[in-house]
Amino acid sequence: MNLKELADSLNLSPTTVSRALNGYPEVREETRNRVMAAAKAANYAPNSRARRLATGRAMTIGHVIPLTGKAEMVNPIFADFLIGAGEVYAAEGYDLLLSMVPEAETEAAFRQLAANGSVDGVMVQAPQENDPRIALLAELGLPFLVHGRTGDAQGYNWLDIANLRAFRRATDFLLDLGHRRIALINGQETFDFARRRRRGFEEALAAREIAALPHLMASDAMTESFGYLTAARMLDGSNPPTAFLVSSVILAIGVRRAAGERGLRMGRDISVICHDDELSYLNNDVGGPAFTATRSSIRAAGQRCAEILISLIRNPNHPPIQELWDVDLTVGHSTGPCPG
Repeated sequence: MNLKELADSLNLSPTTVSRALNGYPEVREETRNRVMAAAKAANYAPNSRARRLATGRAMTIGHVIPLTGKAEMVNPIFADFLIGAGEVYAAEGYDLLLSMVPEAETEAAFRQLAANGSVDGVMVQAPQENDPRIALLAELGLPFLVHGRTGDAQGYNWLDIANLRAFRRATDFLLDLGHRRIALINGQETFDFARRRRRGFEEALAAREIAALPHLMASDAMTESFGYLTAARMLDGSNPPTAFLVSSVILAIGVRRAAGERGLRMGRDISVICHDDELSYLNNDVGGPAFTATRSSIRAAGQRCAEILISLIRNPNHPPIQELWDVDLTVGHSTGPCPG
């Protein structure tokens, strides 16, 4: 079935059907839904080249990943976000353009995308403090969405989880169990999410008039080996922690390995709380949650970020969209009262 045949079957003009399929805002929602349902029933898929010509759009979303030599971005967390976003892109007829460039070439890559008209919008991930990408994309006039936020988070589009509240709540949970020597193993604190998590941790301690212990705080790329080596060093120290708060289930697996080698059982001898992104290949729920965790699906975040970005492409004059998601705290087998 071609476009004209689909339009005839609905008693609509081909122009109206094309606009409905391509998300033009002036098409009534009732009409759009009717067209989409008929297209799905007829297995109709518009020709991608014709769609680009009809809309004047590239029908492509750009992801530019700065390579810093760390494992922070090219990791399973990023992969699950990309899967979620890609599902929405595909459903809406958009392609994904993934560019991995040396950090020093990030600005040039964005300028090239804008000059070529090769993307309709850009997804920004892992924002840092005063991230220059935000001002650059605003200057270039490219629709963009930030997964995360930075600075005062005003005047641009973003979706984030409540990192500070999540880690303050998790720290309070450990304090209520009697723990006072709590270690924080964090992601790279040049990233906004890690800075907020540290603040939540420190604020919870300060509210109970407990000093954070510098020798029990560390940050770096969130790998299993970093979690393992850091936990091993802390546990072998003269004033070891009784509990760990860590920024990823991947780090937590390393902490568990270090504790197990020292004969420590999670939930009895040592407590661990992590942030769980509900990664598709690391299911924390099998047999009951292995780790007590602050939880928020990174795949769902990818889906929602893609939905927002596409809506901004279709409605470029829309006021900034900003969403802050609360995070669940799920109690698992990894926490218990502070051992006497």
